[in-house]
Amino acid sequence: MCLGIPGRITTIVEEDRMRMGTVDFGGVRRQVCLVYVPDAREGQYVIVHAGFAISLLDEDEAQETLALLRAAAASTPEEDV
Repeated sequence: MCLGIPGRITTIVEEDRMRMGTVDFGGVRRQVCLVYVPDAREGQYVIVHAGFAISLLDEDEAQETLALLRAAAASTPEEDV
C-alpha cells in the first residue's frame, strides 16, 4: 500500500520548464514536482507521493490527516533492530 503525506508549500519555482516547490513536512523540507496540481500556491497544503504533489488539501483536512498519522505512529510498537 502506498501512502501520500500532506505538506505545506513554502516556495514555488520553474525549474527546467517544470513547476517545482519546496514542501514542508513538519520541519523536513523536500523538493516536490507540482505538475499535477497546477493551481497550487505557496502556503497551501498538498498530498505528496513519490516526490509528486498529487492533490490539494485545505488546512483543516491537512491538520486532521497529520493528527491521524501521528496517532498511528504513536500506537505502533517499536521493534528492536
